[in-house]
Amino acid sequence: MLSFPRHLALLEQEYERLRAAAEAAGPGVPVPACPGWTLADLVSHVAEVYLHKAEILRRGAPPEPWPPPPDPAGPVRYLDRACAELRGELAAREPGEAVFTWYDPDQTVGFWARRMALESVVHRVDAELAAGLPVSPVPEDLALDGIDEILVVMLAFETGKYAAEFGDGLAKADGRPVAVVAGEERWLVRATPAGVEVARGERAAEAGAVAATAAATVAGAPQDVLLWAWGRQGTEGLTVSGDGELVERLRWLLKESTQ
Repeated sequence: MLSFPRHLALLEQEYERLRAAAEAAGPGVPVPACPGWTLADLVSHVAEVYLHKAEILRRGAPPEPWPPPPDPAGPVRYLDRACAELRGELAAREPGEAVFTWYDPDQTVGFWARRMALESVVHRVDAELAAGLPVSPVPEDLALDGIDEILVVMLAFETGKYAAEFGDGLAKADGRPVAVVAGEERWLVRATPAGVEVARGERAAEAGAVAATAAATVAGAPQDVLLWAWGRQGTEGLTVSGDGELVERLRWLLKESTQ
């Protein structure tokens, strides 16, 4: 995982990129990655997420009632205000300070710094794609962090805690491993009826997370793997081998665990 200062710096960078894309295209442009949304909807959503987390940091618990009324100044000004409040609340705290999160294993301020940096990069890509702009490169360390987050914090945690909600997509899983390889990093992902197990780094290597022994492999540059995992691109740029049904099941489980 990246350091707290690095997450804060990346949050700022990705907010600025998102803002620039929204300003370049205008509020009414549709967002292909978020059907039914315009750029105004996307920017307002991110602003609302920022404010929600700022309130959690202030209160130590989710705010009620929520959400607040729309900002009359418009989506971009709303985003500016929300990011300023979130930035201030994060900067005033230590990463290990206790605070509510939805992820049971990590109840710290650092969790929200990481989550907001990664929320920002995914929606920044959404905004750039909607605006017809080239997608700015995702920093490699952030992309790797994001892959780890979606596999461990979202997929493994959500399927383990709420296995029944994934229906046959999980109930019929047989535990055969899929290797996810991004640059020099790798994860071994096993879906079982009880949930998804993820081994990473050295543990993944020890578990046999190599293309030769995995039932399927998804491999590519960190940015391409991250955007595939989040459903922001297909398998272009990736090397996919082995059992295609296992890869499709993994992608479906990723989608369901991040809704």
